[in-house]
Amino acid sequence: YYSSSPMALDSKAIISRFQDYLRINTVQPNPDYYAAANFIKLQAQSISLQYQSIEFVQGKPIVLLKWAGSDPSLPAILLNSHVDVVPFEAEKWDHPPLGAEIDEDGRIYARGTQDMKSVGMQYLEAIRKLVASGYKPLRSVYVTFVPDEEIGGADGVGRFVESEIFKSLSIAVVLDEGLPSPTENYRVFNGERIPWSLQIKAVGQPGHGSKLYDDSASENLTKSIESTMRFRASQFDMLKAGLKPDGGVVSVNMVFLKAGTPSPDGFVMNLQPSEAEAGFDIRIPPTADLVALEKRLVEEWAPVSRNMSYKLWRFDQNLSGKQLLTGNDNSNPWWELLQNAVNEAGGKTSEPEIFPASTDSRYFRKAGLPAFGFSPVSNTPSLLHDHNEYLSQAEYLRGIDMYVSIIKAYTSYSSP
Repeated sequence: YYSSSPMALDSKAIISRFQDYLRINTVQPNPDYYAAANFIKLQAQSISLQYQSIEFVQGKPIVLLKWAGSDPSLPAILLNSHVDVVPFEAEKWDHPPLGAEIDEDGRIYARGTQDMKSVGMQYLEAIRKLVASGYKPLRSVYVTFVPDEEIGGADGVGRFVESEIFKSLSIAVVLDEGLPSPTENYRVFNGERIPWSLQIKAVGQPGHGSKLYDDSASENLTKSIESTMRFRASQFDMLKAGLKPDGGVVSVNMVFLKAGTPSPDGFVMNLQPSEAEAGFDIRIPPTADLVALEKRLVEEWAPVSRNMSYKLWRFDQNLSGKQLLTGNDNSNPWWELLQNAVNEAGGKTSEPEIFPASTDSRYFRKAGLPAFGFSPVSNTPSLLHDHNEYLSQAEYLRGIDMYVSIIKAYTSYSSP
């Protein structure tokens, strides 16, 4: 279907295109990025968008589409979505995870319905509607379909924002993925928790399994784990009590534990190891006291006095607070425009939140750009990475109308 045809705007055709995209296997760790890129190219051609495929890493194309505005001197709008989806356990689904089947209640079941193939297609369907209506944007619109977000995005948006191609686009604001809302109101995210990866190592005297050593590696690491778990519990208590939202607490989760001397059938049981190591995934709100947290790490979790050492990888290294949070006050006109556009389309936004996990938005913010996480999905449980991920047809179609309103508001905004 082409945008000039009324058939292309028929809801059945719109849903059918969404199903086609969902059925393309872009599951990590072996996503078929080229099949997805070819599909997106056909969609772009059908609405006369300029198309470009860029590979900073072989086999990982970034698809860049452009809807040219009438005033190229104005900075452009960027609508970003990732193509890859996470793996699934097919036997635990009620419908095939890549089948895009629709049940009797109008729910479309497939991996990516919420995270985030829906959003990528909603961008295109909104532009298709605007083109068909004869609307001419003042600002240019770029639409990106990027790889590898589900495995950190380093070879996708991470490379993209550092490129000369990206810098030449002159972007004013970025929209990226958010989360479904269980209520009527749409959720908006203006920041996300900062990922820290922590590895703690303890050393001690090795010896016979029967002997009680003071400051053994396992004993010292156990003390560290107990200390981190107490801190975790204090944060979790605030979350469970409703004092803070998901994105407002520091999460600490142990992701590996390594110790012991291997034997052919397991581990040597009568030998205490000289080294023990644990790894932690830590997510920190940008409003948290980072200095205090690192002090806790040095003094309580991995003190030198207990023969401890640590390695810490921080995404926020050398970043300012302004780069971690997008303004949601009068200093940022894009926030008010977003609110008003959603209202005009019959919806309502909640106050901006901190995204509890990580998205590609962090790379755009790191580059100094305002970025909002927004998935127009309301009255729907959040099933990202879960079994039986679904999105109702009605909610998907309503989300397209939200983007029609947002794109119109953003592209007609004439201030520099």
